[in-house]
Amino acid sequence: MGGGAAVPPRPAGVDYHIPMLKRAWILSIILPALLPAALVRIEVSERSDVLDGKPFASAGPYERIVGKAYFAVDPNLPANKIVADIAKAPRNEDGLVEFSADFYCLKPRDPQHGNHAVLFEVSNRGLKAMLGSFDLGGSNDPRTESDFGDGFLLEQGYTLVWLGWEFDVPPGPSLLRLYAPVAQGITGLVRSEITLNRRETRQSLGDRGQLAYPAMNADDPGLKLTVRDHADSPRRAVARETWHIEGGTHIVMPAGFDPGKIYELVYTSKDPPIVGLGPAAVRDLISFFKYGIAADTILGDHHDFIKRAYGYGISQSGRFLRTFVYYGFNRDEQGRRVFDGMMAHVAGAGRGSFNHRFAQPSRDGHPFLNTFYPTDIFPFTDLAETDAETGITDGLLTHATPPAAVPKIFYTNTSYEYYGRSASLIHTTLDGAPDGAKDAPIAPTTRIYFLAGCQHGPSPFPPERGEAQNLANPNNYRWTLRALLVALDRWVKDGEEPPPSRYPKIADGSLAPLRAVAFPKVPGVQFPTRIQQAWHVDYGEEFRSAGIVTIEPPKVGSAFPMRLPQVDADGNETAGIRMPATAVPLATYTGWNLRSTGIGAPDELYSMTGSFIPFARTKAERMKAGDPRLSVEERYVGKQAYLDKVQAAAGDLVKERYLLERDVPLVVARASAEWDFVTR
Repeated sequence: MGGGAAVPPRPAGVDYHIPMLKRAWILSIILPALLPAALVRIEVSERSDVLDGKPFASAGPYERIVGKAYFAVDPNLPANKIVADIAKAPRNEDGLVEFSADFYCLKPRDPQHGNHAVLFEVSNRGLKAMLGSFDLGGSNDPRTESDFGDGFLLEQGYTLVWLGWEFDVPPGPSLLRLYAPVAQGITGLVRSEITLNRRETRQSLGDRGQLAYPAMNADDPGLKLTVRDHADSPRRAVARETWHIEGGTHIVMPAGFDPGKIYELVYTSKDPPIVGLGPAAVRDLISFFKYGIAADTILGDHHDFIKRAYGYGISQSGRFLRTFVYYGFNRDEQGRRVFDGMMAHVAGAGRGSFNHRFAQPSRDGHPFLNTFYPTDIFPFTDLAETDAETGITDGLLTHATPPAAVPKIFYTNTSYEYYGRSASLIHTTLDGAPDGAKDAPIAPTTRIYFLAGCQHGPSPFPPERGEAQNLANPNNYRWTLRALLVALDRWVKDGEEPPPSRYPKIADGSLAPLRAVAFPKVPGVQFPTRIQQAWHVDYGEEFRSAGIVTIEPPKVGSAFPMRLPQVDADGNETAGIRMPATAVPLATYTGWNLRSTGIGAPDELYSMTGSFIPFARTKAERMKAGDPRLSVEERYVGKQAYLDKVQAAAGDLVKERYLLERDVPLVVARASAEWDFVTR
């Protein structure tokens, strides 16, 4: 479960002649005489050329650096006291807490040819995804031409960095982990929730393949497994003799768990890893890239290698960034700003279990999965807001981050995050009328971009139905992410204002309660009656002050007010950044989809998936089906006329800086493929 990670002596045969990493070895030698340690050293297991030295525009060839980063932090420093339970971590002879993490980097071979900026991806469950987000490629260990896609990030000259921050990532090829010390002798409550789409007899107590906290007394007859139909349904006890715990980490039910139900087990575990050392590791690595230690005297000509650092996170990792600034991790041990800019992508209004005792970082929050974990919890907005029910005033950027450490922030959410991740709470108030009737002010350092008519991550094309009721939504927003990254860099580097925020608002009627969304009555399509809710949740008095959960399952109070993007007569959303697929539609593109009857709970949202509901090809087909949406032939005189409109819509996005000129041909090619799919 992640034991102590001592800092061993320098092993023989390790390559330390890389200029960037050589300074880490220098630091490990001279550090005790200087400032308190953070990053001690990086041990390199591989240094190799990317694609045999292929040049990427002016950035030239890239190299790959793989290894392990070692840290030692002073638990008495204010910057480290924010780590939950750090006072209970074992210490070395110098009184420091030691830990380590897997490290992966792609950097220009000659750093002076790069753009002097780190783009750090917060790894999602040990994976690497930003080459998929920005380069239209992707791999957990990128080695081939296709892995690097069109090379966008490398052509831009970024130094791409990943670091393990999550202790419960299982062992596996190329997965990134945090190796954290544990708080020996500490016991506490752990809650495991299981939701299945098919009947199975054995399940881990961990979340979706992540390592589980072992149960201390697996045979305790007092353990109670419950089952319920919905998140807010009453729990029913499952007879103790029908299930048992195996190996401390798995639950076995010989008759099988019913699909489409929520099972829950609360048990006691011990020796929790110091989970908050994950964000501390990220903080200290990025601080090292930007500042080093005594840079002018130690690092010589390389002290100006990195001038800017950006954090990028998808879903869980975007929630990590929101949590990172909330706790104050964007200020390093010397009080300096860590990330200059952040892109928290499809994080909704969530944070996560990244800095409390017995935290399960992988547990998120969905309409029908991982319910009531500390994910969608107050506060939700960057600026301070007051919860009218509790009277508490707090904000992500006002809680523990001084103004000098506040980064530029882009929040990018799809319509799924409004239905399934409470996204409206990042820009609506809680201190007014009970239903949250006003738009909230936005921090001057923050921009909010709503990717209309998109799902959590675009589905492959052509789309498939899978275990959902409708075809999954293939609307590709990745081109807009590229344009926004360019805008973020220019904002930080040159002070150039980015494109204005675009998101639905109460004031203009583009944000409405579920009951007021005017979705058309499309034959065979069920509009959701249930969406994800964020609730007032009580984990016990020590949770807010010390990160200790004493009530499991937690006490659940009232739900916060959710609002959703309004739609037009086609069911397509009216606000936000509308990709050409939604501006010149061939279908209705939604952020929601429902579970199929075959997997149970067909009135619940299918997690992270939207719908692609094509228009009828002809008026005759439309009339026969009773579809109120105009057919393709009623909208466009032919394919070329349609593509001309797509080209014009893409051109408008280029002018508004939500799309790069280089990507217009890709957008048009994709539109051509969708035409062929819909009209086939």
